[in-house]
Amino acid sequence: MSKEVEAVSEQPAEYSAKDYTDPPPTPLIDFEELTKWSLYRACIAEFIATLLFLYVTVLTVIGYKHQSDTKDGGDICGGVGILGIAWAFGGMIFVLVYCTAGISGGHINPAVTFGLFLARKVSLIRAVLYMVSQCLGAICGVGLVKAFQKAYFNRYGGGVNVMAGGHNKGVGLGAEIIGTFVLVYTVFSATDPKRSARDSHVPVLAPLPIGFAVFMVHLATIPITGTGINPARSFGAAVIYNQDKAWDEHWIFWVGPFVGAFAAAVYHQYILRAGALKALGSFRSNA
Repeated sequence: MSKEVEAVSEQPAEYSAKDYTDPPPTPLIDFEELTKWSLYRACIAEFIATLLFLYVTVLTVIGYKHQSDTKDGGDICGGVGILGIAWAFGGMIFVLVYCTAGISGGHINPAVTFGLFLARKVSLIRAVLYMVSQCLGAICGVGLVKAFQKAYFNRYGGGVNVMAGGHNKGVGLGAEIIGTFVLVYTVFSATDPKRSARDSHVPVLAPLPIGFAVFMVHLATIPITGTGINPARSFGAAVIYNQDKAWDEHWIFWVGPFVGAFAAAVYHQYILRAGALKALGSFRSNA
């Protein structure tokens, strides 16, 4: 028996395979994708998911503002409150990521798509088409809200992201960067093949931590920026509402999320997953 144990322990390291497999990097530009129906099906899924996301969440925001409007007979403590709004955003992300993950990956956010593109999880062509689909879906979703609740939509600001009083643009930009970092970092961690293999005995549902990340970020940043962390969400509301205040600080809700997504991609891929060390080791072995 001891000889068998010694024989096993003396096996070369090359025979001890990893318990997980990292998928190969996606080609930067893959024109062959344009000939596949799976790409267009995924874009449709992103469009519909973002439409539903904006419809439910913006309608929740406007409904809360109406219910708490004391000038219109509302109760200052009425409605779902900030907690309810945060649950609406986080809950919808959980539901929609669960529904679309197997088709498009369940991005529903240009910042998430950008982060995954930087990590070579999606090609440039797919990333651009996803972002276009998400923005068009957001516009249509907010358009439905305006069609059904036009008076309230115009009266209560159309769910547009704007800086709250008492905060400057630097604070807002920082809030969007950190908030998006939390979201995209969670996406990377929840979909990491190494984690999936290591925790395969634990029934972890990837959309759940992603939805909770959105929920927690909204609790923290609604009082500052109304919480963007999703350029499509901010863009859709701004396009349909189309007032000066919707565009004055709109750049914050693109720059912040993209910077946050960039930071999360670099942190996860090159520090936690040691991408930089692996690349350096490969370079040395070829020298």
